[in-house]
Amino acid sequence: MTSFPTSTLYIDGKLCEAQDARLYDVVAPATGKVVGQAADAGTADMDAAIAAARRCFDETAWSTDVRLRVDALRRLQAELRRRADANRARVAAETGSAAMVMAGPGHDLPIEFMDWTLELAENYEYERKLGPTQAFGNPTERIIVREAAGVAGAITPWNVPMQINLAKITPALAAGCTVVLKAAPETPWTAALLGEAAAAVDFPAGALNIITSSDKVGVSEQLVSDSRVDLISFTGSTATGRRVMETAAATLKRVFLELGGKSANIILDDAPFPQAIYSALTVCYHAGQGCAITTRLLVPRERHDEAAELATQLFASLPYGDPDAPDQMLSPVISETQRQRILQYIQSGIEDGATLMAGGKADDRNGGYYVEPTVFANVDNSMRIAQEEIFGPVLAIIPYDDDDHAVQIANDSIYGLSGSIQSGNTDRALAMAKRIRTGTVNINNANVFAPDSPFGGYKQSGIGREMGVEGFEEYLQLKVIGVEV
Repeated sequence: MTSFPTSTLYIDGKLCEAQDARLYDVVAPATGKVVGQAADAGTADMDAAIAAARRCFDETAWSTDVRLRVDALRRLQAELRRRADANRARVAAETGSAAMVMAGPGHDLPIEFMDWTLELAENYEYERKLGPTQAFGNPTERIIVREAAGVAGAITPWNVPMQINLAKITPALAAGCTVVLKAAPETPWTAALLGEAAAAVDFPAGALNIITSSDKVGVSEQLVSDSRVDLISFTGSTATGRRVMETAAATLKRVFLELGGKSANIILDDAPFPQAIYSALTVCYHAGQGCAITTRLLVPRERHDEAAELATQLFASLPYGDPDAPDQMLSPVISETQRQRILQYIQSGIEDGATLMAGGKADDRNGGYYVEPTVFANVDNSMRIAQEEIFGPVLAIIPYDDDDHAVQIANDSIYGLSGSIQSGNTDRALAMAKRIRTGTVNINNANVFAPDSPFGGYKQSGIGREMGVEGFEEYLQLKVIGVEV
């Protein structure tokens, strides 16, 4: 595999080394080999990034000049398009993303999605009149003003970092916030390349700052706890989200959290077989490393065995191991640590009495961190493999008795991020979708994923929304001004 150049930080408009020129290794999940290095930031670097963002917000026109922001972001987008071929290789190397993933949320789509957000920023109604009132005897016109929330800290995960990085920084910057982006330790380059592109197009100093670090906790907690930061946008595990919320509480800053999921794919009794079971393959997309992936397959009890056999055939025949093959969607998992975690969950499923139908083992082809596509049948929803987020290519098939039972199982989770329903009757499926307590539901082959579609969850899947108008407004504050008339 190609060795890539060492990446840097991007602070106050400049590419720079970390304090004491510290570096750390970047390992390719597809081979298990070191493919380069990244700047290893510490507390002094994070402090400099926060200071730059605060200064830009307080002392420049960035927060108030929409045209300045949109023009800068369009230049950044154009530069990302120009660098796409080189950057695609770097992102694929550090994330292990298969080619099918790279053509979608892994790289290409998020850059194109910027268009919608920038058009929204240009046309958004930042001010509107509420109308006159005389509640206290004085004729008063009220003006509602939406303005930038301030300095935004963005903390992102390793699974689809290009999508999540851009889904945070684009609306935040377009809304007038300044940003400190803290990348996941495993995927520094997907953040660093944004800094490289920003430096190349003379992005306004301090508006965007990029921090990469091997530190999984310290510099992120520094960002969350700093009183100069007004807002935190975090995507990651529910456990870490709780810690972010706890830390942010000390300064009462706004927190957006996009967390875990254990979503259900419900096959109704009128769904066509075997076509409906093909939807189970989504658990293999990017090795199941997606919070919204439907990892529980709910099937009518009388068709459980048929569904399990069909899923087993599909999973057993799925090609993988060549990240460049355009027809492959199964990636390696991000690290050996993550692979061992997945294998422990598989063992727990066996011990709890679920039937292992396919997979269940590590696969060391090419030295990468692969896990065989895994199918469990006869799963009870109380089992760990049905309740906890595995973040691997592991499907749990759960039988249900009737529609009400299916809804009850789907909602029997601490999570509420996504879901899907397969049915021959759209009206029936739509009625059921409205009973599922999740942030998104897809019916049959539908997919809500788009830049104008707000994404987020119920319950412990998070707080707030990303993308869409609702995601843009996460980065705005609301003010009401009264004017005597």
